[in-house]
Amino acid sequence: MLNPEQIIEDLRQAIRSDALVLPTLPEVAYKVRDTASDPDASVNELTKVIEQDVSITARLIRVANSPTYRGSKPNDDLKSAISRLGLKLTANLVTSLAMEQLFQAKSKVIEERMKGVWSRATEVAGIAHVLAKHYSKLKPDQATLGGLVHEIGALPILTFAETKPPLLENPRFLDQLITKVGPKLGLMILHQWDFPKELHRVPNWVSMITTETPGATNYVDIIVCAKMQSLEDTDHILAAMPWAQVPAFKKLGINTEDHDDELDDLTEEIEAATTMLQGG
Repeated sequence: MLNPEQIIEDLRQAIRSDALVLPTLPEVAYKVRDTASDPDASVNELTKVIEQDVSITARLIRVANSPTYRGSKPNDDLKSAISRLGLKLTANLVTSLAMEQLFQAKSKVIEERMKGVWSRATEVAGIAHVLAKHYSKLKPDQATLGGLVHEIGALPILTFAETKPPLLENPRFLDQLITKVGPKLGLMILHQWDFPKELHRVPNWVSMITTETPGATNYVDIIVCAKMQSLEDTDHILAAMPWAQVPAFKKLGINTEDHDDELDDLTEEIEAATTMLQGG
């Protein structure tokens, strides 16, 4: 029988004692990010780092040959693919593909949940990239990363749930657990992964849709708007919330009355960005 209080206490105790294993970002993502951030980095240097991972190499070549990026002739090697995509975009794609490898589970129930979290992450990231480009002076690549990790705190909770059979039989409570504890875990993970500081508050603030963030437009605002847009036409409870009640839209200058018409022109660009992040 499920004891909610005991489950929450077990999870908190696991966090306090470091018994809850936080996901570790694959080494290739760190190396690629460090290399790409070096102003003197070259395509050759990045190629040497990435080619060690055969799976990521194959998927990068596939992205470079996708309708969004393909040129007059197809790329058939990694160096050409990176040259076409550019260092920053390549680094983002490698981070996305490396993160996707973390969403693996032993039980079918949790595997399906993880697929759902990752699918939402790539969709929000794709939308965030486009919104940052068109509605702010923020870096689209940073907004992409923020979208990818906005629910990363759910990952260790889902892994934890595999050791608690009653949780697998109570999806509603599992959702509540992710909502309650996920943001704190998300912050811990981003610290551990040494992500940019401006993204550290994303997991927590994104859960507070109606709270206005202080100061100028920031990455939280971008991710909040992207999340709300991704939920349109779904049965999620937030899909029914009027956009006028979400301060982030005002900060970005998005017309909440006629937002469908305003954002329709970006649909194709958003779909391309999302598909790219999914490695296809």
